[in-house]
Formats: sequence, C-alpha cells, structure tokens
Amino acid sequence: MKTLLMGDICATDQSREVFIRKDMDVLFGDTLELFKNNDVTFVNVECAITDSENRIKKFGPNLKSPRETADVLKNLGVTLCGLSNNHIFDFGIEGARDTMKALDEVGIAYTGFGENYEDSRRNYFVEKNGEKVCFITVCEHEYSYALDNRMGSRPFDPFDTMADIRAAKAEADRVIVLYHGGKEHCQYPSPRLMKACREMVHNGADVILCQHTHCISCYENYMGSHILYGQGNFHFVKLSANMPETWNSLLAVQYDTVTNEITFTPIVNNEYGVELAKGEKKEELMNGFAARNASLEDGSWQDGWHEFCVKMQNNYIKAANGDHGSDPVEMGDSVFAHYLDCEAHTDVWRELYKTANHRNELG
Repeated sequence: MKTLLMGDICATDQSREVFIRKDMDVLFGDTLELFKNNDVTFVNVECAITDSENRIKKFGPNLKSPRETADVLKNLGVTLCGLSNNHIFDFGIEGARDTMKALDEVGIAYTGFGENYEDSRRNYFVEKNGEKVCFITVCEHEYSYALDNRMGSRPFDPFDTMADIRAAKAEADRVIVLYHGGKEHCQYPSPRLMKACREMVHNGADVILCQHTHCISCYENYMGSHILYGQGNFHFVKLSANMPETWNSLLAVQYDTVTNEITFTPIVNNEYGVELAKGEKKEELMNGFAARNASLEDGSWQDGWHEFCVKMQNNYIKAANGDHGSDPVEMGDSVFAHYLDCEAHTDVWRELYKTANHRNELG
C-alpha cells in the first residue's frame, strides 16, 4: 500500500475563515499533489471539531476547529484520522462526540479514542490487495487520555502498548505506530523516548512517527524499521506570535508497505496554509535534518537534549513552586501534578534533577 502520513492539523485564528470557506488552494497550495493516488492518507486531528464553548479546565490552550474542517479533510483525500492526542478532549465529552460525528458524516475513519481505557485500545486495520496493515495511535498522559471509567484518547502504556503491537504484528503485514509525545519544540528525543520507540520495534512496529513536538526532529533506521522522533505540524498556522521558527516546518511521510521504503518531503507554513519547501529553505531544512540524524549515530543527540532541558529549567522551577504564572487555573491538580503525569515533562525532570546515585563513586 502507498501511505501518506501527516502530522497535527488544527484551524487557528489565522486560518479559521479559510477552513470555513473550504479554500483548498489557499490552505494546501502545491502540497495537494502529495494527496493523490494514496491507499491510506492519515492525519492527526489535534483539536475538537465542535462549536461547543464548554472548555475543560487545563493549563494551555483549548483548541477547536469549525465543522467545515471535516469537509476539508474529505476533500483533501484523508481516509483515516488519529484522535489520540492531548487536545481532542479540550471541550470534553461534547466536543469529542461532535468530532466523531463530523468525521462519520463525511465518511472518514478514525482511531485512537474509546469509551474507556480498554475500548480505546482497539487496533485499526486496513486490508487491500492482499495486504493487511495495522495503525496504532497512542498519546502521552496529558488531559485527553482515557480512564477506566471515562472516554478518551488511547494512552501510551509501556506494557499494554507493547502487547498491542505484538498482537497487531501477529495478524498484519505491517504495523504503523503514531506516537503523540515527546517534548514540545525539542528537536532531539529524550533517552526514555528513544528506548520506548526502539522497544516498539522489538515488538513488531515497522514505522513509528512521533508527533506533538511541533518541530522536525531526527530519524533512524533501527533494525530495518523506521523511527521519526518528530514530524512537525501538518497544518497549524500561526497559533500564536511567540512560537519558535521550528513551528513553521514539517515533514510529509510517504511509506510503501510493500517495499518498506520511506520518503520525507519538507513543507513550510505560509500566511494561511502550507506549501512545499523549495530552494535554500528546502536545503536548510534537509541539511539540519541530516545533521540531527547523524547525531543519533555518534551520541551527540544527548548534548542537544540536555541543552534544551537546561533552557527550560526556569519553567520547571516555577512548576515545583506552584507558580502558575499568567495562566492560573482553579482546579484540584496543580502544574506540578500535570508535569509529573506527562511522560515528556517527567523526562525533563529526570534530566535536570539527578539523584545522588548519579554522582556516587564517580570520583
């Protein structure tokens, strides 16, 4: 099968009216060519498709897109949407049900969401031309994830997810994992994330794409399988004025399930949409990507990860002190509890605050 695997999409204040108009040329420009002649086209819906105003209490923005977003995805040729991410539940059960209803109405399949934890773990299979491919979408623990007694996204679990991958591989020719996690804006994986992705390969994953970081990270071919530690956004134009430049670039991933070949195509944001990267910008993006890929081989990625964590240290000091800054939220759990719950935040804690054991007997 020819698959096109895209990252996060959400209508922003900048692009919302263009989504409502369903202006495909403005929204997607010359990237529209990528969406032709695919057997499966996957997009992660990083928001609720809803008109609801019933925001859940959380730190950070509550994201939603207009109902027309489902029509846009259908017109684009999307066949499968991932709903396992940290924003699908931003408007609670109402927003989640609105999202699924909107996708149902246009005939787009979705995966990574369930009525409770066990229900969310259902693997999604596509069968065509004698092939069977499984898509598994999981997210780290931030707000949206399913509980034993409440609907939500399919969360990553270091034990259950591995079992689900093994079960999928037992009946599918290929297993593609969309992992919504990693530290936002960091172009290097954490040590834990690298171990988790490689363990997914050991259990049968052929492709692992890490989304959520909103930037292009690095790639490795590990034991014949493909791991991309950060894909970047798909369509998330100018969410706010203070986003880093890395927010504005991404990789389209084309994967051939028969040959196991993978191709990366760089894309950049423009005023209201996205377009193929060209000329010097394309060269800059791909050279940076190649350099980070090489860092996985010589070990220098660990320096990149550490430097990023050090830059973030003040945020974590404030969290530990209960400082909510300009975004106070009256709710039972604190910033500290939120940072402790989420794997990516815990990765930073562990990098910044080493226990005595890391210093004992080192001379």
